[in-house]
Amino acid sequence: MSRRKGRILAFQGVYSWDMNQSPVEDILKFSWLQKDTQGDEAEKTAPTPVEEQTFASLIISGTVEHVAEIDELIKKHLSANWTLERINKVTLAILRTSIYEMKFQAGSEPKIVIDEAVNIAREYGLEDSYKFINAVLDKIGKDA
Repeated sequence: MSRRKGRILAFQGVYSWDMNQSPVEDILKFSWLQKDTQGDEAEKTAPTPVEEQTFASLIISGTVEHVAEIDELIKKHLSANWTLERINKVTLAILRTSIYEMKFQAGSEPKIVIDEAVNIAREYGLEDSYKFINAVLDKIGKDA
């Protein structure tokens, strides 16, 4: 099982939940993995293993359940000139899922979670979002 793939699915699911206000139950069906942006069947790709979807489901449902607490942690650790509303939605989804994993999922190693979040942000986020994510998660990790 690739935890990295599970984390990617999780941030994508939380992003979808935030942007579309989709019910969590719908997101956890992962039907969005089979469609492209026009709603046509996507090109044939290897199916996502059940283990990765299960791991992602735990993170998605836990993040949504604790989103108010997670957002408060983010606000507490932002620089003075930042607000939650100013954060790019992809960056916010990566932060939320990573904080959930660090704070609420037993056995998660904060250093690994931060490293994964930075790498995911480099791939999916804005140009310098990985630096922002690293700074916020590092502050939260030190408060643990």
